[in-house]
Amino acid sequence: MRTERSNQTNQRRGFLNSLGAGATILGLSLFATRFNVKAEPQSAPKPTSDADAWFNQIKGKHRMVFDATHPHELFPFAWPRVFLSTNVSSGTPEKDCTAVVVLRHSAIAYAFENKVWEKYNLGELFKVEDQLTKAASKYNPFWQPPLGHYKIPGLGNVAIGINELQESGVMFCVCDVAITVYTAAVAENMKTDAAEVKKDWLAGLLPKIQVVPSGVWGLNRAQEHGCSYCFTG
Repeated sequence: MRTERSNQTNQRRGFLNSLGAGATILGLSLFATRFNVKAEPQSAPKPTSDADAWFNQIKGKHRMVFDATHPHELFPFAWPRVFLSTNVSSGTPEKDCTAVVVLRHSAIAYAFENKVWEKYNLGELFKVEDQLTKAASKYNPFWQPPLGHYKIPGLGNVAIGINELQESGVMFCVCDVAITVYTAAVAENMKTDAAEVKKDWLAGLLPKIQVVPSGVWGLNRAQEHGCSYCFTG
């Protein structure tokens, strides 16, 4: 019994490791091929019908889009805050600036509520570490973090939770292609229906996060609306 349970745990861990490594090293198209998953969204309907209109909210004197492809420490969230705060210090208030964060590839995990993280072990799947335990995170570390949770040397406490950035007008969107690929691969491992897994993930989207047809599509639209580009890693 113990040996069987250990084998199941090792198989599951191996799947998660290969899933993350395949996406990171090979890219979404090769990753999809490896798991016999079509990269084109297959489930319907797709919640992207208002995506073009969503970008019309971009306004102000200074505009930047942040390209988040991986869970790269604090950077997908710290840099939008730095963009806003240094514009304020140089004479342009937040209301005259727009920051757009595009969550794509393996950074899509940050678009989801804690219940999705817990149910599908997103911390382990996407290699996101809990700062306190140093183990795979059981929750979204950038959704409603405790006051003072994030500190930067020389700056002190920084408000870089997704909810805090949204309060400052930062816009977040997430890639539908990446969601489709990851949910299909997860569903295959769980021996369940890919459309149902994707539906479950989308039901757990954080408030005010827009699903876009693809991350690169979103980057294009943001730049068409006057945003300069910043890669967050």
